[in-house]
Order: sequence, then C-alpha cells, then structure tokens
Amino acid sequence: MKTLLFVADPLESFKIYKDSTFTMLREAARRGHRLIACEPWQLVWQRGGRVTARAAREIRLTGEAQRWFEAVATLDVVLADVDAVLMRKDPPFDPEFIYATHLLGQAEREGARVFNKPSALREHPEKLAIMEFPEFIAPTLVTRDPAEIRAFQAEHRDIILKPLDGMGGMGIFRVKDDGLNLGAIIETLNKDRAQTVMVQRFIPAIAEGDKRILIIGGKPVPYSLARIPQGGEVRGNLAAGGKGVARELTARDREIADYLGPILVARGLLLVGLDVIGENVTEINVTSPTCFREISDQTGFDVAATFIDALEAALA
Repeated sequence: MKTLLFVADPLESFKIYKDSTFTMLREAARRGHRLIACEPWQLVWQRGGRVTARAAREIRLTGEAQRWFEAVATLDVVLADVDAVLMRKDPPFDPEFIYATHLLGQAEREGARVFNKPSALREHPEKLAIMEFPEFIAPTLVTRDPAEIRAFQAEHRDIILKPLDGMGGMGIFRVKDDGLNLGAIIETLNKDRAQTVMVQRFIPAIAEGDKRILIIGGKPVPYSLARIPQGGEVRGNLAAGGKGVARELTARDREIADYLGPILVARGLLLVGLDVIGENVTEINVTSPTCFREISDQTGFDVAATFIDALEAALA
C-alpha cells in the first residue's frame, strides 16, 4: 500500500461522471492505496520545517454518485513523508500555480516524489511549450505587438487568437480573411501591449475534432478523444460544448506521440495531454490533463489503470 497525496481543486467541485482525477482516486483505492487530498492554498513552508499540507483530508470513496467521498481523518501531512504527491490543480497557469510549484519543488528537495515534476510544470506552460517543436505545429506567432498580429493575419488570412492563460477554450477568437473585428479582438486580448497573445493559422481540420492524445509514462494511450465543435462553434473543447468521440490514433498521431513522449517523460512529466488538430500540435497540456473517463467509457481501455501502473512503476 502506498500513501498518495492529491493536490487538487476542492473535492466537492468534482463532476465525477467526467473527472479524470476522480478516476485516478478510484483506481488507487481499488488497489488499496491510502488517499489524502488538499488544495494548493493548504501548502505551507516555514524555516526550520518542511513543506506541509495543513488540515489535509484522508478520504475514503463511498461508491455513491452524490456524496462520493468521506473524510476519515484531518491531519497535517509532511509531503516528504508520503509515497507520492500528485499535482492535479486545474489551470489557469497563473502566478499562484507557479508559487505552488515552487513549494512542491522545495518538498522535492526535502525528499518528496512529485508527479508531474514541479520544475517541468513551470518549464512547459501549456500553450508556449509547442515552441520547442516547430516541426509539429502550424504557423504560430507569440507577441505583445499589435502590428505583428496584423501582419500575421495579412499573411495567413484566417487565424485563431488566444490568451496564454486560458483553459477550456476561454478567450479564443477566429478572424477570417475580411479581418472583421481584428482591432477589437487585439484590444481585448492584448490590453495595449500588457498581455502576450498567441496567434495561429486556422486549421480547417478542426471540423473533424481537436484530438486529446494522452501520453502516460512516455507512451501514448492508443485512443484519442476528438472534441468536435458543435453548432457553428470554432472551439472543440468539451467545456465549450464540443462533442467528445474516442478514436484510434492515426499514423501521424503516433509519430507525434512517439517522438514527444520519451522527451517529456525524461523531464519528469509522467502524464501529458497533447492537443492535435489535423496533423498539428496546438498545445502540450501538463498541469491536469483530462479525458480519461470519456476514452475509457467509449473504448473499454482503462486509462486510469494505465496511469496508476505507471505511477507504481515510477515509485518502485
């Protein structure tokens, strides 16, 4: 039996019918592991002591749909004293998230095992991490200069603009050949050069879905979840109303995953979610990758079991 500490959003906020962290908890419980949960704000460090989760909850899963867990104990937990710490806080990738990774990094120096590795979380902001792999991405611009954005639109005509700290499709805009509303969109996202914007050439293959490819322990899950835009939307994100359809990986999907997987796991990223549209990677998600439940429900492939297998192997 291992003791696992999950650093996550409030358990009461979980939608367990689709929550990937819940599937991890359920599989870990099935194997007899001890489960403890806290939120990032509960992490504390003081000189002379070690990073501690104050008033963390040891939990037991009830098997019920509504009251799905119960707290069996409340305790202060030194992170270095548990077998594994799993950082599962949802985006945004904001200053508080960064500060949490620094606390987790200190816990590592004290002997904790943290997944994903805190320094790797900081080094792979989900939208900007693709810059390292230009051979796998569509034409992309990162800038705070409105003139650069306008020049990019003039060259590529049909573009997508997005903030760097968004999640679930929030703040994503499409500007077509006519450039309609480009100025207003730049003002909204750029805030007079105060905020950096990512701009990408529009990929028509979004109509077939924005594919989430999960990489666990450096190896891809054999199915992706294609999140297909609905009702005239340009966004396939499930949070934006996209329809999730599980599909076997294509040859191109495997080429991308087989190349990136070993690189990312060697950096301490046990779990990664690649977003792929057509043949292009659009994001590398490392903070709290999802879609476990949808892939498992539609294909029978047990993603959570694969993840806990990889976690146990990493701890062996």
